[in-house]
Amino acid sequence: MKLPKYQLTSSPELSSYEFISEGPKGLIPKRIQFTLVNRQGVYNLAFGDKDLLTGEIDDQTVSNNGDSEKVLATVVSAVFAFLDQYPDAWIYASGSTTARTRLYQIGISRFLNEISEDLEIYGQIGDQWHPFERNQPYEAFLTRRKNA
Repeated sequence: MKLPKYQLTSSPELSSYEFISEGPKGLIPKRIQFTLVNRQGVYNLAFGDKDLLTGEIDDQTVSNNGDSEKVLATVVSAVFAFLDQYPDAWIYASGSTTARTRLYQIGISRFLNEISEDLEIYGQIGDQWHPFERNQPYEAFLTRRKNA
């Protein structure tokens, strides 16, 4: 995606990333965490505001800092950086709410042509996974590098 992105900092094993959202509501620390969830190499992508006291991700806060496109581009760049380190990994993502999942789906749909050049993307409907298509009501998403 050829969009402006925030500069990422990462953990040594490249499983967590941080950046600062800049906008009308000030500087808001964000965190992205990839956590292995099964032996088939599926990692959960967690994302949200970084709690400054605990360092944990708060995925319930709605920042509305006016930079959602830049934030999305930054999260996608973290996905690519993670997959560079773990090329056989699958990444699972869903929003903490239905509305947030829908927001992620809109972002994926908007940049689907660009993202699809390098990634396979699937959407979950019930217990089934389907190749991602625009205008489908997905509950979660699964992606990996093409030709992994």
